[in-house]
Amino acid sequence: MFQRLFRRRPAWLEPLFYVALGLGLYLSGWHTELLGRAQQGLLSTGLWQPKLPEPAIAPLSTYPSADYSLLLLPLNNPGPAVPFSALRGKVIVLNIWASWCPPCIAEMPSLARLAGRTNPDSVAFVLLSLDQNPEKARRFLARRGITVPAYSPGLPLPAAYQTGGIPATFLISPAGQIIGSHEGMAEYDTPEMLGLLHRWQNQKQ
Repeated sequence: MFQRLFRRRPAWLEPLFYVALGLGLYLSGWHTELLGRAQQGLLSTGLWQPKLPEPAIAPLSTYPSADYSLLLLPLNNPGPAVPFSALRGKVIVLNIWASWCPPCIAEMPSLARLAGRTNPDSVAFVLLSLDQNPEKARRFLARRGITVPAYSPGLPLPAAYQTGGIPATFLISPAGQIIGSHEGMAEYDTPEMLGLLHRWQNQKQ
């Protein structure tokens, strides 16, 4: 009797279990969440920091110009479409992401924390989703409790914000120059980043 209870499982059963588990996670979409949370743990080590530009290290005219032709379609805050130009005069943190991108998921909590430490009257956060299905992005934001203003692009992404991969983050001055950018995940809720945003708030021209 006991021999039957402890009979050795076939050698192929365990690999089959892991294949089935992986396939189940992939088909359900939870593999992205799990990878994102794992990478979020890596971010907490402090090894992934964006390279930060120093304010006024060069005349603003030497920085590339931002493109305000974007039309922002709200995802997590009900309301009409928002012209990107309506944010001119503020420091803009433009983060390009997608719900299927684990590094995007990993860094989003740090962006949300940073946004909570800034004044929305002078610093605007724009989480721009590249999801083909906006509803998928909307459900992701609701599930994660992300309230930082998130949008879908109502027009094609301008060349100024085209990158080789996502996540990608652009820092735009109140005067309309791209004063910094970072491609890849990073930890943004740092004293250095907060201080940089505060300093650039006063750089109007």
